[in-house]
Amino acid sequence: MTSAVSIRDMSVIYDEFAALDHVSLEVTQGESFGIVGESGSGKSTLLRAIAGLASFSQGQLTVDGRSYSGSRRDQEFYRTVQMVFQDPYGSLHPRQTVDRLLLEPLVIHGFTDIETRIHRALDEVGLGAGFRFRYSHQLSGGQRQRIAIARALILEPKILLLDEPTSALDASIQAEILNLLEQARRDRNLTFVMVSHDLGVISHMCERLAVMKSGKVVETVARDALESRSFSADYTRQLLMASEGFRRD
Repeated sequence: MTSAVSIRDMSVIYDEFAALDHVSLEVTQGESFGIVGESGSGKSTLLRAIAGLASFSQGQLTVDGRSYSGSRRDQEFYRTVQMVFQDPYGSLHPRQTVDRLLLEPLVIHGFTDIETRIHRALDEVGLGAGFRFRYSHQLSGGQRQRIAIARALILEPKILLLDEPTSALDASIQAEILNLLEQARRDRNLTFVMVSHDLGVISHMCERLAVMKSGKVVETVARDALESRSFSADYTRQLLMASEGFRRD
């Protein structure tokens, strides 16, 4: 299988604190790969290091066959990789219309078929042209996240980085957004790298997952291991029990 994202011994240090401590993992093309762990485990830092939003001081990163270091990324990288953030209220500029939010990446990357791409992007996320000239404060949380997904997809990337894309949404909306993402992955043959604290979401969306604790990868397992409890690390078992909640005997 061809590798989409390859990480070797990646470390991210903040004031002598190792947010990532020699992390290695491999994501194959077309795969949906999950990253789970408790708060502070380093999972979002790992996603931000891939995207160039956090600089790694040690290790190697290869994306779609090209190597990157530190926080430097070129234009070609952002044609290949896009990110959807956790907070749909903070990730969209409040003074820009939906049209402007979708137009900006197209202009930056030199696309000329702007009208076609904007209409297609809105249709793909189930909103339509009626939302084109609204501001983000006129949209619900679910609609904002749909716009964030449209903005990520409009450049036709190969890889989507998803940082808890549904955790800020009502439970009734979460399934709609997850189904939208899964449909986009099938239609476009996308590779997903998805961070979540919710093992239920990861088991629904991902074929494999890495379990993180204290900036390290504890183990990497297939989705089936969540059902069969085939873990090598006690921490993974504890994480699964915590995600299932408290149950009386």
